[in-house]
Amino acid sequence: MPTLNIFKWKINILPDGVKNWYLGLISPVVNFFIKSRLNPNLFTTIGFILTIGAAVLFGAGQLVFGGAIVLLAGTFDIVDGQVARATNRVTKFGALYDSTLDRYAEVIMFFGLAFYFVKADMFLTSIAVSFALGGSMMVSYVRARAEALGFQCKVGIMQRPERIVYIGLGAILSFMKIGTFEHATLVFAVALIAVFANVTAVQRIYHVWVTENGRKREKLSEAELNMVGH
Repeated sequence: MPTLNIFKWKINILPDGVKNWYLGLISPVVNFFIKSRLNPNLFTTIGFILTIGAAVLFGAGQLVFGGAIVLLAGTFDIVDGQVARATNRVTKFGALYDSTLDRYAEVIMFFGLAFYFVKADMFLTSIAVSFALGGSMMVSYVRARAEALGFQCKVGIMQRPERIVYIGLGAILSFMKIGTFEHATLVFAVALIAVFANVTAVQRIYHVWVTENGRKREKLSEAELNMVGH
């Protein structure tokens, strides 16, 4: 009898064809920014500010506009990395700055959604937003912790690009009504992230466990031991 093993799920939630199509679509803009030699941190900052704007729009009930801004902010998140690599400006501070603002951006975005759903008396959905936020933070934390311990940890079915696309598209299409169910696409997107972001965190923990066993249970160095519990 077949068993369900969430650790080995490889569902392609955001098809590679869609990713490649979008990267090709924005490539002229990216090339323009590369030629302009602008600082990659500028795009990180713009993306963060846009996400704050999206959260305000979500809180005000302007879901469609908020979703569009979320996708635009996600585009700037792509641009900063491409510009940094193309202009040879990949720095440790830039990586830290990008990761930190990404985490704050997600917190603010989900806060805007939670505010709206609480205001709209959609109690269960507001709880789902909390689980989605928690899962999103754990996906990032597990990867950061694993990489600090020397593991590659980019596995999982619901990573940041998928979360941004699902929230953005879900909000843009939220004007559609399914029967008497309002904002069905956005509620579905939130529920999907609430489940699969946490699944992704578990997948990453499992990935590190399997990798460590493959290394015959390497002992932690003194520096790594000092990080335990931090």
